[in-house]
Amino acid sequence: MTGEEKFQVDLEGYLIIKNVLSDDEIAEMNDIIDNGERQGPPSLWGEPFKRLIDHPKILPYLLELLGPHVRLDHDYAIFMEAGPHINGLHGGEDGGGPGGPEADHWYKYRDGIMRNGLSVMTYNLADAPAGAGGFSCIPGSHKSNFLRDIPLEVRRFERPVHYVVQPALEAGDVVFFTEALVHGTMPWTADHQRRSLLYKYSPGHSSWSNIYYDISKYGELTEQQKRMLLPPSIGSRPRVVDKEG
Repeated sequence: MTGEEKFQVDLEGYLIIKNVLSDDEIAEMNDIIDNGERQGPPSLWGEPFKRLIDHPKILPYLLELLGPHVRLDHDYAIFMEAGPHINGLHGGEDGGGPGGPEADHWYKYRDGIMRNGLSVMTYNLADAPAGAGGFSCIPGSHKSNFLRDIPLEVRRFERPVHYVVQPALEAGDVVFFTEALVHGTMPWTADHQRRSLLYKYSPGHSSWSNIYYDISKYGELTEQQKRMLLPPSIGSRPRVVDKEG
């Protein structure tokens, strides 16, 4: 990560990583979505989706932001047509308290190192221009101490406010965000379908999902992908390494 990217994540809690996927990768995955059988999470839909587990352009960010024992916690897709469906603003560090459902939603900084709990890499397979809806958030809310004071009508997108943003995205872009950030899904307004693949990662010692990956379903995996699909643990956990970095 560049110094500017680290500054952005620390400041806002999310980062747009441009042009991660090539046109060929986007076309291949969209063709599978349109014509293939899709059983289970996207990581099981075929080789192009399996490669997203540790995509070489994304892995350096995962290591910088979650540490060398990062694991894939769960993944799923969001496909949306124009309409009223929304997923209101949620997330943040104070939802549920210790041991609650959001206890792993955290962001920490110490001595020049950032670390995050449950975090998301969202691969965009279609454009999401400004005003189209989809991913939205309150920048900087991953460090706020007053999350419970966000009005309900703001959480439901019933009252527009300047501090809720919907960043413009292009197909091939990836959005990183920590689940400590207040975020949600605005109604989709574009004529084309929203297509987003959400791969959610945790530090090696923790898990949000109570269902772990069965690597026997994945066919051939690299040793690194096997490490990233391991259940959570602490003792003797193997490290994930960016061989290109």
